[in-house]
Amino acid sequence: MEFNILEISLLIALGICLLIQLYFILGVHLKLALYRVSDIQEKTLAPLSVIICARNEAENLAQFLPSVLTQDYPAFEVVVVNDRSWDGTSDLLRDLEKQHANLKVVQVPDSANFIAGKKFAATMGIKAATNEWLVFTDADCEPASNNWLKGMQQPADEEVAILLGYSPYFKMKGLLNVLIRFETFFTAVNYLSFALKGMPYMGVGRNMAYKKSLFFKNKGFAAHMHIPSGDDDLFVNANATPKNTTIQIHKDTQVWSEPKTTFLSYLQQKKRHIGAGKLYRPKHKFILSTQIAVQFLFYALVIALACFKPTQYIALAVFMLNLIVGCFVYPKLLKRLNYSELSWWFPVLYIILIVFLVFNAVLSIFVKKVQWK
Repeated sequence: MEFNILEISLLIALGICLLIQLYFILGVHLKLALYRVSDIQEKTLAPLSVIICARNEAENLAQFLPSVLTQDYPAFEVVVVNDRSWDGTSDLLRDLEKQHANLKVVQVPDSANFIAGKKFAATMGIKAATNEWLVFTDADCEPASNNWLKGMQQPADEEVAILLGYSPYFKMKGLLNVLIRFETFFTAVNYLSFALKGMPYMGVGRNMAYKKSLFFKNKGFAAHMHIPSGDDDLFVNANATPKNTTIQIHKDTQVWSEPKTTFLSYLQQKKRHIGAGKLYRPKHKFILSTQIAVQFLFYALVIALACFKPTQYIALAVFMLNLIVGCFVYPKLLKRLNYSELSWWFPVLYIILIVFLVFNAVLSIFVKKVQWK
């Protein structure tokens, strides 16, 4: 079997892409698949504060806040920052304050319009918090169990200053929901796996924790206050180290969240995330950009080589090898991260996701308006 220069070049490129793909699957993501999840310790170490920022979240707070306020933890407060809501949030929080002594409500004044945004609200909540260990979640989130705070408390190792949790999305009807959950799954696999590998680069504000002293020591969100997103991932990216960061993925400590229900709202959400990603550390941007580019290039090369008769069988063999290795790792992770029903659809969803992310990235260029609420 003879190949021309073009075919040889494409085959070499495909081989390089395969090796890089296998590095991410076996060298990074496999760490999370093999990670031993410890039981939640019943012993509580210290009081903690839960921080929730809310803007026009009356319905979500009524539904989800009670499950936070009634956690099985002896000493904790819940600080809810009401960011100039006009939907009845204030009245609801006043009523809940009467029922729960551990609820502290902080009001963002109307005069704060010039610095409006979640980071300002979060900063107010952090300043108002009584305790050193801060646990973060959102108004539209529900802990998987009443042991959530036991799992997200300050670890016994005092050197740990950042704890990265996991937050899956509720299952709903429709292809968009499937894609959102699958994309969220891969994002979680990536940041949790890299944290285990000693390169923490982001966290998700729906479920994470860190020390109050770490926040003020590093001037909080000052370095990126000018962009609307990044109160979670940019803070972790700037302050996490291999020694001060760990993860928590026990099923009882996961926090379920409401996903976007329209493509436009999801696109706006991803636009905010892309904006934050531009401020990641250079090495993180390089690794993550390489990962996405190689995934897209791999499938593009498979399709291109499939058009040439001498190389189509090699392309198919390389594609199947990559898929088989992925099927060895990712279905186990889907089960571990509460998306087990997607395991059977993994091969198809994996391919659709790559196309979806590229399409999403292109469309996001045309979505200009980006804000918190």
